[in-house]
Amino acid sequence: MEHEKSTKIGGTAYLGKVKTEHIKRLAKELIERFPNKFSSNFDDNKHAVDKLTEGATTKVRNQVAGYITHTISLTQTNSASENVEEEIVA
Repeated sequence: MEHEKSTKIGGTAYLGKVKTEHIKRLAKELIERFPNKFSSNFDDNKHAVDKLTEGATTKVRNQVAGYITHTISLTQTNSASENVEEEIVA
């Protein structure tokens, strides 16, 4: 079962973006084994995860696809930042 960190503000609970180790491990394994199947598009990643995993619930599939999308987006952003920095230095 997934445990999420919550903070109470003014009587309303706000849940954090805590992912279980299972979700992260599965997402990292899929990225490592099938790097060309994923992009920064959530819907494309959702369909790819659905095809690559058998027996995963819709919730787990969406969480894995979301984590993959987030990871790929960060990687692309970091790569773009490094390229800009290299151009400035040159």
